[in-house]
Amino acid sequence: MLECKHLTKAYPGKGRALEDVSFSLPRGEIVGLLGENGAGKTTLLKCLLGLLRFRGEVTLDGHPLAREDLAKLSFASCEHTFFPSLTPQAHRDFYAAHFPAFRHNRYAALMDFFALPAHRPVGKLSTGQQNQFEVILALCQGADYILMDEPFAGSDYFNRMDFYKVLLGILEPTETLFLSTHLVEEMAPFLGRAILLHQGKLVANATTADLEEAGTDLVTFCKQTYQYQANRVAKALARLTHGEEAAP
Repeated sequence: MLECKHLTKAYPGKGRALEDVSFSLPRGEIVGLLGENGAGKTTLLKCLLGLLRFRGEVTLDGHPLAREDLAKLSFASCEHTFFPSLTPQAHRDFYAAHFPAFRHNRYAALMDFFALPAHRPVGKLSTGQQNQFEVILALCQGADYILMDEPFAGSDYFNRMDFYKVLLGILEPTETLFLSTHLVEEMAPFLGRAILLHQGKLVANATTADLEEAGTDLVTFCKQTYQYQANRVAKALARLTHGEEAAP
């Protein structure tokens, strides 16, 4: 189990990005990390990976996360972590040499699914293809916990919907997928749990089974949690229609 205990992160001159965040990620779940822009989602993922210094504690199976545990966590980011001059095949060989649990069959199947070229430098691929390759590497490393930050940026709707189904088919009971996303409506049917951040604070940690038992769904729950104003569009259009202008 991956546990985050009282995690707090502050940036000099910018205040706290995360404040006293605590939760646990059991194995075998697909968990969504949700929140508005600036809520702290990317910062949280980087803290879990040890890429940023923070106050608090991150533990894996009861002990502090150490360097030797890093192979048990993988990361896919739209900021990209690959070597742009290397081909996908060269990345495969590099990962296989450094991660003994590298999943060769899964890699081949996902490369075929996305129809990515194996011998072109990754830096020459389109942004969408680069994001897809980043996801492939994270899924094939052999990690127990797969962290993703907006992994589907640049992928078209039909590709995304098919990929969600592929995810359900390839993830094993010991693998946990923890991903940040703004595509709440799309992802809702595939998530088992959602962790909601707001201005750096944890505001909800709910399973979709609990929400269903309470007679609601994830999208409705998010709107209630974030106090979504259903009339905000109508108010904006009404103001524009009546020609109101802001004071100079």
